[in-house]
Amino acid sequence: MAEGPVGDTRDDAAAPASGPVPCRVVVCRDCCCGTPKVTGVDHAAQTARLRARVPVRISACLDVCEQANVVVVQPSAAGRAVGARPVWLGLVNDPEATEDIVDWVRAGGPGIAPLPDILELYTFTPPRLGPAARGRRRTRS
Repeated sequence: MAEGPVGDTRDDAAAPASGPVPCRVVVCRDCCCGTPKVTGVDHAAQTARLRARVPVRISACLDVCEQANVVVVQPSAAGRAVGARPVWLGLVNDPEATEDIVDWVRAGGPGIAPLPDILELYTFTPPRLGPAARGRRRTRS
Protein backbone atom coordinates (compact mmCIF):
# COMPACT_ATOMS: atom_id res chain seq x y z
CA MET A 1 0.00 0.00 0.00
CA ALA A 2 1.29 3.46 -0.74
CA GLU A 3 2.57 5.59 2.04
CA GLY A 4 1.36 9.13 2.31
CA PRO A 5 1.26 11.78 4.98
CA VAL A 6 -1.52 11.41 7.49
CA GLY A 7 -1.52 14.95 8.76
CA ASP A 8 -1.06 16.32 12.20
CA THR A 9 -2.59 14.00 14.72
CA ARG A 10 -2.70 13.55 18.44
CA ASP A 11 -2.71 10.47 20.61
CA ASP A 12 -6.18 9.73 21.93
CA ALA A 13 -5.62 6.30 23.42
CA ALA A 14 -2.88 4.27 25.00
CA ALA A 15 -2.33 0.60 24.35
CA PRO A 16 -4.99 -1.48 26.06
CA ALA A 17 -4.01 -2.94 29.42
CA SER A 18 -4.06 -6.48 27.99
CA GLY A 19 -0.68 -5.87 26.36
CA PRO A 20 1.02 -3.83 23.71
CA VAL A 21 -0.70 -3.37 20.38
CA PRO A 22 1.82 -3.53 17.57
CA CYS A 23 0.47 -0.71 15.41
CA ARG A 24 -1.68 2.43 15.51
CA VAL A 25 -4.92 3.46 13.83
CA VAL A 26 -5.50 6.97 12.50
CA VAL A 27 -9.17 7.91 12.12
CA CYS A 28 -10.15 10.89 9.99
CA ARG A 29 -12.79 13.00 11.72
CA ASP A 30 -13.35 16.37 10.08
CA CYS A 31 -15.33 17.82 7.19
CA CYS A 32 -16.85 14.56 5.91
CA CYS A 33 -15.52 11.61 7.89
CA GLY A 34 -17.30 11.28 11.19
CA THR A 35 -20.08 13.71 10.30
CA PRO A 36 -23.75 13.44 9.27
CA LYS A 37 -22.60 13.74 5.64
CA VAL A 38 -21.91 10.01 5.92
CA THR A 39 -25.37 8.77 6.81
CA GLY A 40 -26.39 5.66 8.70
CA VAL A 41 -23.17 5.41 10.70
CA ASP A 42 -22.77 5.79 14.44
CA HIS A 43 -19.46 7.61 14.21
CA ALA A 44 -19.04 7.97 17.97
CA ALA A 45 -19.59 4.24 18.48
CA GLN A 46 -17.09 3.42 15.72
CA THR A 47 -14.41 5.60 17.28
CA ALA A 48 -15.18 4.30 20.78
CA ARG A 49 -14.95 0.68 19.61
CA LEU A 50 -11.57 1.28 18.02
CA ARG A 51 -10.29 3.15 21.09
CA ALA A 52 -11.43 0.33 23.37
CA ARG A 53 -9.17 -2.16 21.59
CA VAL A 54 -6.29 -0.35 19.84
CA PRO A 55 -4.27 2.88 20.00
CA VAL A 56 -6.12 5.56 18.04
CA ARG A 57 -5.20 8.99 16.76
CA ILE A 58 -7.86 11.37 15.51
CA SER A 59 -6.86 13.38 12.44
CA ALA A 60 -8.24 16.44 10.75
CA CYS A 61 -9.17 16.07 7.08
CA LEU A 62 -6.95 13.67 5.16
CA ASP A 63 -8.18 15.12 1.83
CA VAL A 64 -9.84 11.94 0.58
CA CYS A 65 -13.43 12.87 1.38
CA GLU A 66 -14.82 10.66 -1.39
CA GLN A 67 -13.60 7.70 0.72
CA ALA A 68 -15.30 8.77 4.00
CA ASN A 69 -14.94 7.28 6.59
CA VAL A 70 -11.18 6.90 6.30
CA VAL A 71 -9.03 4.78 8.61
CA VAL A 72 -5.26 4.45 8.21
CA VAL A 73 -3.48 1.53 9.86
CA GLN A 74 0.14 2.40 10.54
CA PRO A 75 2.60 -0.47 10.96
CA SER A 76 4.53 -1.10 14.15
CA ALA A 77 8.30 -0.75 14.26
CA ALA A 78 8.54 -4.48 13.57
CA GLY A 79 6.22 -4.11 10.58
CA ARG A 80 8.23 -1.20 9.20
CA ALA A 81 11.42 -3.24 9.68
CA VAL A 82 10.09 -5.73 7.13
CA GLY A 83 9.02 -2.97 4.73
CA ALA A 84 5.37 -2.43 5.66
CA ARG A 85 3.76 0.94 4.98
CA PRO A 86 0.50 2.48 6.18
CA VAL A 87 -2.64 0.87 4.80
CA TRP A 88 -5.41 3.31 3.88
CA LEU A 89 -8.96 2.03 4.22
CA GLY A 90 -11.94 3.93 2.86
CA LEU A 91 -15.70 3.67 3.13
CA VAL A 92 -15.36 2.11 6.58
CA ASN A 93 -19.02 2.63 7.35
CA ASP A 94 -20.24 -0.52 9.06
CA PRO A 95 -19.53 -2.17 12.41
CA GLU A 96 -18.28 -5.37 10.77
CA ALA A 97 -15.51 -3.48 8.96
CA THR A 98 -14.53 -1.82 12.22
CA GLU A 99 -14.31 -5.25 13.90
CA ASP A 100 -12.22 -6.59 11.01
CA ILE A 101 -9.80 -3.69 11.46
CA VAL A 102 -9.58 -4.28 15.21
CA ASP A 103 -8.89 -7.99 14.68
CA TRP A 104 -6.17 -7.31 12.09
CA VAL A 105 -4.45 -4.68 14.24
CA ARG A 106 -4.57 -6.98 17.29
CA ALA A 107 -3.00 -9.73 15.13
CA GLY A 108 -0.11 -7.42 14.22
CA GLY A 109 -1.29 -5.30 11.30
CA PRO A 110 0.79 -4.33 8.26
CA GLY A 111 3.92 -6.40 7.75
CA ILE A 112 3.12 -8.78 10.59
CA ALA A 113 -0.34 -10.23 9.88
CA PRO A 114 -1.71 -10.74 6.37
CA LEU A 115 -4.37 -8.23 5.31
CA PRO A 116 -7.71 -10.05 5.56
CA ASP A 117 -9.40 -10.54 2.20
CA ILE A 118 -12.45 -8.56 3.34
CA LEU A 119 -10.30 -5.52 4.21
CA GLU A 120 -8.68 -5.65 0.78
CA LEU A 121 -12.03 -4.39 -0.51
CA TYR A 122 -11.60 -1.19 1.54
CA THR A 123 -8.00 -0.37 0.59
CA PHE A 124 -7.12 2.56 -1.63
CA THR A 125 -4.02 4.50 -2.58
CA PRO A 126 -4.19 8.07 -1.31
CA PRO A 127 -3.12 10.87 -3.60
CA ARG A 128 0.19 12.53 -2.90
CA LEU A 129 -0.36 15.84 -1.19
CA GLY A 130 1.60 18.99 -1.89
CA PRO A 131 2.77 21.48 0.75
CA ALA A 132 -0.38 23.62 0.40
CA ALA A 133 -2.68 20.70 1.25
CA ARG A 134 -0.50 19.64 4.17
CA GLY A 135 -0.60 23.21 5.50
CA ARG A 136 -4.43 23.10 5.68
CA ARG A 137 -4.35 20.20 8.10
CA ARG A 138 -4.76 20.84 11.76
CA THR A 139 -4.96 18.90 14.97
CA ARG A 140 -8.25 18.94 16.80
CA SER A 141 -8.04 19.49 20.50
